[in-house]
Amino acid sequence: QLQLVESGGGLVQPGGSLRLSCVVSGSPLNHLAVGWFRQAPGKEREGVACITSRGDDTKYADSVKGRFTISKDNAKNAVLLQMNNLKPEDTAVYYCAADGIFDGGMDATIYDHWGQGIQVTVSS
Repeated sequence: QLQLVESGGGLVQPGGSLRLSCVVSGSPLNHLAVGWFRQAPGKEREGVACITSRGDDTKYADSVKGRFTISKDNAKNAVLLQMNNLKPEDTAVYYCAADGIFDGGMDATIYDHWGQGIQVTVSS
């Protein structure tokens, strides 16, 4: 019964910003670690950012450090991904994923609940 729904994607020019939201239903957010992953056409799915159940630790892919920020809004039971200074290479389908056993990480295999994915396109 755990569900994750992403929103906030779309088309943006290089250097622009987007904020993705992942609303989680079926479990309190403080019981879950959440990660953001992305997959570009012809490429493997890669970890982008993750946050622990308490929200006290975060990790980022080297390619997005300093540009992306992951956070939790416990009142809304949502995880946010603020994406600034977007580049064409950020173009991908972005997925949020939740884990109630392992407390975070960039390994996709530890996540057993996934959202449907949302398109982010960075192009001039």
